Amino acid sequence: MQLLPRLAVTAGEPAGVGPELLIRLAATPMAANLVAVTDRELLQRAAARCRVTLHLLDDDGTDITERPPGTLRVRHVPLGVPERPGSPDPDNARHVLDTLTEAADGCAEGRYAAIVTAPLQKASINDAGIRFSGHTEFFAERSHAEVVMMLASPELRVALATTHLPLARVSAAITRERLEGTLRIVHRELRGKFGLGVPRIAVLGLNPHAGEGGHLGHEEQDTIEPVLDALRAEGMQLIGPLPADTAFVPAQRTRYDAVLAMYHDQALPVLKSEAFDRTVNLTLGLPFIRTSVDHGTALDLAGSGQADPSSLIAATRMALELIHRSHGARDAG
Repeated sequence: MQLLPRLAVTAGEPAGVGPELLIRLAATPMAANLVAVTDRELLQRAAARCRVTLHLLDDDGTDITERPPGTLRVRHVPLGVPERPGSPDPDNARHVLDTLTEAADGCAEGRYAAIVTAPLQKASINDAGIRFSGHTEFFAERSHAEVVMMLASPELRVALATTHLPLARVSAAITRERLEGTLRIVHRELRGKFGLGVPRIAVLGLNPHAGEGGHLGHEEQDTIEPVLDALRAEGMQLIGPLPADTAFVPAQRTRYDAVLAMYHDQALPVLKSEAFDRTVNLTLGLPFIRTSVDHGTALDLAGSGQADPSSLIAATRMALELIHRSHGARDAG
């Protein structure tokens, strides 16, 4: 029988919905060797709140060929203090970072085939006096990699030229060098991870109407268009810069395989409004596969056992799809 891929699944913020989502994931018949990287007792309390029967096993690195629903292996990372659902405690910031470190280092060492992350609370980590801007940036620094954030649903893929920046800083952050590097990563990962031989990438303008020929801003003429022209000369299939307000109409969508947006809120509202429970956050450019939910910690739902696990389930399925595709590509090579 075929061995199940080992997935490191982090629980995120202990006081959020992450632990409960992880419990719901474990209750599914997902064909994966799920390894929860978190505190064992946190999971037991979450299972009790969700009224889910859970069988926890210490992870000893053993490969398995089947996983009965409700069975979950645990790489124990102790909490700093017991969680209070709905009330993040900065004393657990180090615990959260330790789970991410274990997952990333485990992938680098070949102990895990991919990482799936539940949501965390960035403010709680910063309140502990630790500079932290998100999963994406953490894994990039840990892996010494240039990365790109992408959110993907079955119908749409959106990558971001900038991520968690105040809007006032976006224009200065979009340089020719950065934009070229971002497009090269997206192009390479669409080929390698998604199996697209000649990816078609739509690139949004920064300004309304993509600058209106310079009347509504010069970033398109000064930065975006020269980069697109240079990469087209190398053979990349790039469309744009497109006005963001019409880039997602049905007629346009048939023209591209993915979109590169200039900033976080330029395109993500479109994606999340139509596929919130089916959208997955991916980090492109890492030396390993990392997927995540597309939502936050939902502190108002934490402890209720009512949080919807759909996005975490979708993230796990996508991780498995990417693992299988990468194995198939290696076998073909």
